[in-house]
Amino acid sequence: NGLYIQRHAPMLRVAIPYGILASRQLRTLAHIARKWDRGYGHFSTRQNIQFNWPKLEDVPDILAELATVQMHAIQTSGNCIRNTTTDHFAGVAPDELIDPLVWCEIIRQWSTLHPEFAFLPRKFKIAVSGAVQDRAAVGVHDIGLQAVERDGKLGFRVWVG
Repeated sequence: NGLYIQRHAPMLRVAIPYGILASRQLRTLAHIARKWDRGYGHFSTRQNIQFNWPKLEDVPDILAELATVQMHAIQTSGNCIRNTTTDHFAGVAPDELIDPLVWCEIIRQWSTLHPEFAFLPRKFKIAVSGAVQDRAAVGVHDIGLQAVERDGKLGFRVWVG
């Protein structure tokens, strides 16, 4: 999972749940980019990172290096539930009604390696926004959850499509 065989070279996509990295993880990604790629990676729309030039025979070593900082490439490609995305200001946005990271983590734990989601007909994308302003673009995902407050109670407006 996470490996695409393309015309010129394999591409490895690494999961970054909700786009949050610890400094040691970022340093490891930089090390991987320098050692096994061309010195850089590409951050994706789903808040993951892609390495576009690893040699196929180096991928096991790259995955082992990722594991040292609790990172992986599980469910970053193929027909599965992809990385749940959220507002890049999650947890600190002044217009936040709830912290969406809690909900993203629940979805991540529920969906990762769940056998019912192993053979979906297409990739499936989910976004969660906990703020008044939708910086997670929930309306363009398969499922979007937008925090709302009604009569003093918090809930979600659910977008499907």
